[in-house]
Amino acid sequence: MTSKSGLTTGLAAAGLALSLLALPVSPAIAAPAPPPADPLAVATAAADHVAATGLAALKKGADEAFRRIGTTAGDGGLYYNAYQRSYHGLRVVGGDAVVASDGTGQVRSTTAADTAAITVGTKPTVDEDRAAAVARSQLPTVDSVAKPALVVLAGAEPKLAYEVVVAGRTASTPSNLHVFVDAADGTVLTQRDDVKADAPTGSAAQPSSAKTVAGTGNSYYVGDVDIDTTSDGGTYSMTDPGRDGISCGEENGEVFSGPDDKWGDGSGTSLETACVDALYSVQSEWKMLKDWLGRDGIDGNGKGFPASVGLDDANAYWDGHSTHFGHSSDNQRQASSMDVVAHEFGHGVFQNTPGGAGTGNENGGLNESTGDIFGALTEAYANNPKDTPDYEVGEGVNLVGDGPIRYMYDPSKVGDPNCYSADIPSTEVHAAAGPQNHWFYLLAEGSAPEGKPASPTCDESKVTGIGIEKAGKIFYNALLNKTSSWDHSAARKATLEAATALYPDSCTEYDTVKAAWNAISVPEVSGEPGCG
Repeated sequence: MTSKSGLTTGLAAAGLALSLLALPVSPAIAAPAPPPADPLAVATAAADHVAATGLAALKKGADEAFRRIGTTAGDGGLYYNAYQRSYHGLRVVGGDAVVASDGTGQVRSTTAADTAAITVGTKPTVDEDRAAAVARSQLPTVDSVAKPALVVLAGAEPKLAYEVVVAGRTASTPSNLHVFVDAADGTVLTQRDDVKADAPTGSAAQPSSAKTVAGTGNSYYVGDVDIDTTSDGGTYSMTDPGRDGISCGEENGEVFSGPDDKWGDGSGTSLETACVDALYSVQSEWKMLKDWLGRDGIDGNGKGFPASVGLDDANAYWDGHSTHFGHSSDNQRQASSMDVVAHEFGHGVFQNTPGGAGTGNENGGLNESTGDIFGALTEAYANNPKDTPDYEVGEGVNLVGDGPIRYMYDPSKVGDPNCYSADIPSTEVHAAAGPQNHWFYLLAEGSAPEGKPASPTCDESKVTGIGIEKAGKIFYNALLNKTSSWDHSAARKATLEAATALYPDSCTEYDTVKAAWNAISVPEVSGEPGCG
């Protein structure tokens, strides 16, 4: 390589250097400053480099690749980049990863779902028809069976499998079941249901002339409220064009519409009234997500999902792309209270953060708890005088006639576990929500908050809360680091990482996050950060 001094010497030897120096000297003109680097582009480039080279937790075999499928901006200047793993071009279910990076190009953490090395063959011995028949047999009532997709199912023993989505019903609820059939012998390896019911057991297109108006709603749970509706040519509808995808109508029917912008009669049996409650609740949740957590809509990309009321069941559920609300067991109230509505849309947030909905009872319990946490956050944000904020789930609905279905400050009040144990991975998902619900209450309010219910700790420690908004920020930013193998240990580590990123100049938040996990018996995790 030619040195700078060597270049000068060469020019002088050619008789050029002196003549250049003899030229008239013009006033110095500053070069224009380069445009500032786009923090998002810098962050994603750094994350893509780590994914491509397989560094840290993103180790991969020679036949594997990572493809970035989404990036979400968190607080503290971080960007969370979600990656899908492939093997010989096949999608790897359970092989996902997240890289957290910042706008300076620094990679802050790498997280990958747990899986053994993948060495499976890619030629199935079972054909698609047999896989579809096996999947069909998993539901008693079947409406449709999607074309089987060949994938690799990651885990302790990776397998070549067919993923088959079967729509229909279980004995008690609708189902959108993902069945994974072994491509070698036709056995069912595992399955996951998109439907997340509240109890244990597509929106209308917007016409170009439509505009947003403030409708008047007479609700059952929150009194007289304003809701955002649509006006088009003298007809009003319960569609929110300012929040893409949000609408409310009757189960298996159309979005409610009418000649005026007054909705509901305040009664517990009116379905239109139930839609007033549903719209007010999801619109409040949307505002909370933006103002408190910095999230754009339910899916994180400015979109939401439709709601329907009139489900003929003492239940409510999320089916992967919409929410559905039934009634109380005595049929006197619709199950559309703010905490229930925000819970169901909270499943939409969980599904639309890295790692998706995941599988297994422990993951499912964390998903149910996430719904409860978003219900509490929405109530706190709305601060409605008729439905005052609390940490009880479904108290206004009295779904099955026994009051709230869950108590976040003391899950044992309905027989759910307060503390984490080795039994949680085999505990029914709504009960398995208990430990994380308990953790969140301790983080937000503490073990003995003034004017609020006391919360017993599993280690008899005392915890002082940091407030629900701060607790929500930490919890949400941890969700952005979620993978499909999300469990309590991963949640502990991710919330500690979030606390250090969000509050770098304080250890109070970090210490409280840690104390709350200790107080529900989730032990220290290898690699978790410290503070100070």
